[in-house]
Amino acid sequence: CFNLGSCEKCDFETDLCKALHELYLQPGWIRRNGRSGMGLPYSDHNGNDSAYFISLSSETRSSSATLRTNVFLPTDKEHVCQITFHYWIGQISGTLMVGLQKHSEDTITNIWQVSGELQNQWKTNTITINSTEKYEV
Repeated sequence: CFNLGSCEKCDFETDLCKALHELYLQPGWIRRNGRSGMGLPYSDHNGNDSAYFISLSSETRSSSATLRTNVFLPTDKEHVCQITFHYWIGQISGTLMVGLQKHSEDTITNIWQVSGELQNQWKTNTITINSTEKYEV
């Protein structure tokens, strides 16, 4: 679940959220809930087993898959970007990374990551992003 400040909230209940760019073109991600019969997690971060979230499909667990946001406008003192998300790592070898790509750059800068944290529970993180130009996360 992504919470993009007061601007937008993505909860995947009716579809995929507007903040994510062309999710269906990114292989490996599926929209599901705890009742899907796909194993852990059996509910979302609020304990609701019928609430939807996205996860990696079982075929993708040994490789990587990317989610990409739409373009965000530059930040300044009045327009701060904070992205809050809930995540679950179900493999000891899994790594979740958040990267920032400014429009003038070809490379993605890693701004946060977590790995080796098999605790089978939802965790929450908030990232504040500062960029003087348009960017994607």
